[in-house]
Amino acid sequence: MCLDQPLNYTELTDQEVIARALEGREAAYRELIGRYERPVFSLIYRLVRDRERAEDLAQDTFIKVLNHLERYDPTYKFSSWIFKIAHNTALDHLRRKNPVTLSLDGSPHARTAAEVEATTLTPASGDENPEEYTASKELGAEIERAIGLLRPEYRTAIVLCHVEGRPYEEIAQIMDVPLGTVKTFIHRARKELMKELEHLRI
Repeated sequence: MCLDQPLNYTELTDQEVIARALEGREAAYRELIGRYERPVFSLIYRLVRDRERAEDLAQDTFIKVLNHLERYDPTYKFSSWIFKIAHNTALDHLRRKNPVTLSLDGSPHARTAAEVEATTLTPASGDENPEEYTASKELGAEIERAIGLLRPEYRTAIVLCHVEGRPYEEIAQIMDVPLGTVKTFIHRARKELMKELEHLRI
């Protein structure tokens, strides 16, 4: 393929886009950011519970990713690598600041519609009527509130598992913990969520 030939980066795999980014192609960098901007922000926001701080930390994450892209090992999923950097960036912030756990509505700043969409769980189907849609949105908000009360490591594990759909093995790589620890985190997180959401049972 001629290097000057226009590429449709959306049709390339992560590894193919990375190879072109390492050649210095700005379009490849933009494609990587576009693919992971939303899930990275979502993960970081759920950990730090502050919109502006999450935006800053997400930007820091992408700076680290792009500056050290040559260190990425293509035998692993790129998603695992970038989520691990995002997770560590957020945890480093939490360790420095040692903030109290905030509920979703405890954030001091209003969120934009795009940020709400990026971080809100909505168990909905396309066949819902307006009342069912409203109920689903309210349920999603309750679940988000409950997730916000979890310990950071439980939060990370439950979000990666149930929001991002990552397998346990990949979560273990991202969090840099044994597989058994991931299973423990998710089990305990589910137990705490069930207790916190018990009032929703009919």
